[in-house]
Amino acid sequence: MCGLPMSSRSLLLPFALLAVAVSGCGPSSEPDLVWGKRGVLNGDVVRPRAAVIDHEDRLWIVDFTARIQAYDLDGNYIGPTFTTPDFRNGRPSGLGVARDGKLIVCDSHYHCVRIYEPDGTEIKKFGGEVGNGPGQFGYVSDAVQDDDGFFYVSEWGVNERITKLDADGKVITSWGQSGTAEGEFNRIRALALGPDGLIYVADSCNHRIQVFRKTGELVKVIGSEGTGVGELNYPYDVAFGPKGDLYVVERGNHRVQKFSPAGVSLGVWGGRGRKPGQFSDPWALVVDRKGRVHVIDTENHRVQRIDF
Repeated sequence: MCGLPMSSRSLLLPFALLAVAVSGCGPSSEPDLVWGKRGVLNGDVVRPRAAVIDHEDRLWIVDFTARIQAYDLDGNYIGPTFTTPDFRNGRPSGLGVARDGKLIVCDSHYHCVRIYEPDGTEIKKFGGEVGNGPGQFGYVSDAVQDDDGFFYVSEWGVNERITKLDADGKVITSWGQSGTAEGEFNRIRALALGPDGLIYVADSCNHRIQVFRKTGELVKVIGSEGTGVGELNYPYDVAFGPKGDLYVVERGNHRVQKFSPAGVSLGVWGGRGRKPGQFSDPWALVVDRKGRVHVIDTENHRVQRIDF
């Protein structure tokens, strides 16, 4: 397993747009909304870890206290708040939305994926037994469901792989192993289904995005380790905007980077710090239907919304 080195943690990037889109236009260095505060009351967050926007435009966030909470897109708490059955071993670190609008929760340290109604009622569970056999999982980091009903579950630790399940949880196939070669993984943090029908994988400790067909064949690799435009440092989450652009949050570079559908960098936004427009170890991001990027600014215990 890998961790963030001190050189990455101390990296200081300018508080400004570091690169602009190909057209010559870039976002403002100021976010259009900053919200959230550290606390344990409803609506507060403690080190938020993952987020998703559901079909009803509710923004769901899970934090370090294992609370899963719903907000509107302006940061107003709307509820409910609920937790997984047990979190003494650790907290969930991945959220998704099923094709029917149900909430997908990756119960990472309990080696399973749980499906919830929006009121917090659990209706389905896949896995729960640690191991490397079919239906067994290690640390479950993320899960997505495609329009055909298939689930794709990523994991690391015990296994470095992606498993494809049918709608009932039956294993169809899996691919990947620990390593640095193309098609291998080193701590998968997140998955995203692209508008091209491919699966985009945040291969965080290999500092790249790997792109696969739904049957597991590697299509391309985006990025390499570094701090420049087009380079990545611990990519922790990936999401697509309504125009098909790919957004990547980099925990190591404390920034968001935007890529074209072809994988060309269109610019970066952010830098390490506490001010609006700066981030501290951001873990996740989501993009709403208006194209606004909601960044989970983990160690600042807040969310920042940017028009990028």
